[in-house]
Amino acid sequence: MKKTIFFLLGLSFFLSIQEKVSAQNDTPLWAKETPEQKTKRMQWWTHDRFGMFIHWGIYALPARHEWVKNRERISDEAYQTYFDHFNPDLYNPEEWAAKAKAAGVKYVVITTKHHDGFCLWDSKYTDFKVTNTPYKKDLIRPFVEAFRNAGIQIGFYYSLIDWHHPDFPYDRMHPNAPQTKEERVKANEKRNLKKYQQYMKDQLTELLTQYGQIDELFLDFSYPGEEGKGHEDWDAEGLLKVIRKLQPQILVDNRLDLDDTTWGWDFVTPEQFMPQEWPTVNGVRVPWETCQTFSGSWGYYRDEYTWKSPHQLVVMLIETVSKGGNLLLNVGPTARGVFDDRADERLSAIGRWMKFHSRSIYGCTQAPDDFKVPQNCFLTYNPETKRLYIHVLEWPFKSLNLPGYKGRIKYAQLLNDDSEIQFRTQAVKGSHTTESTGEDDVILSLPVERPDVEVPVIELILN
Repeated sequence: MKKTIFFLLGLSFFLSIQEKVSAQNDTPLWAKETPEQKTKRMQWWTHDRFGMFIHWGIYALPARHEWVKNRERISDEAYQTYFDHFNPDLYNPEEWAAKAKAAGVKYVVITTKHHDGFCLWDSKYTDFKVTNTPYKKDLIRPFVEAFRNAGIQIGFYYSLIDWHHPDFPYDRMHPNAPQTKEERVKANEKRNLKKYQQYMKDQLTELLTQYGQIDELFLDFSYPGEEGKGHEDWDAEGLLKVIRKLQPQILVDNRLDLDDTTWGWDFVTPEQFMPQEWPTVNGVRVPWETCQTFSGSWGYYRDEYTWKSPHQLVVMLIETVSKGGNLLLNVGPTARGVFDDRADERLSAIGRWMKFHSRSIYGCTQAPDDFKVPQNCFLTYNPETKRLYIHVLEWPFKSLNLPGYKGRIKYAQLLNDDSEIQFRTQAVKGSHTTESTGEDDVILSLPVERPDVEVPVIELILN
């Protein structure tokens, strides 16, 4: 009898240990969902492909990059000047939404709070907010209403970093931190990280309860390591639990430093570069969104001249979708609340191309691996309509060779005007003026004159 009791006690202890280990390694109960549920939750996002990022704040006044406070180590007192003069009198979110919609944008993400800590809404947890500036009004509510009325999905950016908050610990990135590590450690004794963690939860609760459904949340960013900030500093799991409770359908990026989990993020976020191929985690392709700027800055930068051309931007959108990803393309409005003319020019150019070619973007993804990519081209593929799109970066003379496409094409046309493109397989060599193909290849007969669009697209309706 005693042996049985000891065995049962030992088994109970063992199981309790196993449960604790399992709890550490497994998905929390509040975060559990099946792969099918996650796919459904992300369906709108993987269909829409093209979003607009908006970086806006009092850093638009110095107009020297959104990190100006850090770069120039501006004190809180000196930075207050921009707060005291912020008055975007020309702000018209309906105009912004109209420009975004005309460009083909399907969702938007705006910086509700950037690293400087300035808030674009009337948060009750800080005085460092737009309603205390000369403008005096909440910027976020009219923004959400305008974009939602335009049929554009709503996303919020929220900075995990806050160089203004008195309880955000000094670290290697903080612009106002003491110079030496010893001084920073001593200064941080007066700063309460727990209070800052609660501040983030409180503010995100405001954002996720006062503006209706929010579709994407872009949290930015972790930098773990010595004198850095990682998931423990943010209480990332606790923060995400609040977010999921308030808006279960929301999509959250991967910058909470929970990369080693399957539940702590929905998509990965390569920034300011183009991945060579569809990003993977543990060998599995994952949802991804690359955030890119028109120029070298996110916030308005008056004297920045490294602006990408309209052609580069259209190709960037195509290449992103050709690798199964989303493009989040940034605009940095001026301090008066309007888009820079250079941004308007590029949005208009993208819109002209998207008007005739959005079918090759929306609902599309990377083409199946058995479709070889023709020279100087990108492919996108719509799995619902079973249509393949050939984006021709360099227009060839008279013909485009498609290796291994024989028997796979029902009909071909130029997408900009739905004009037919004839195709053939010419395996038997003819005279010196007859182009021939391999046994399984197809030749598309193209007009000599390149279509007058930024990037011509050929639509293949497949068998």
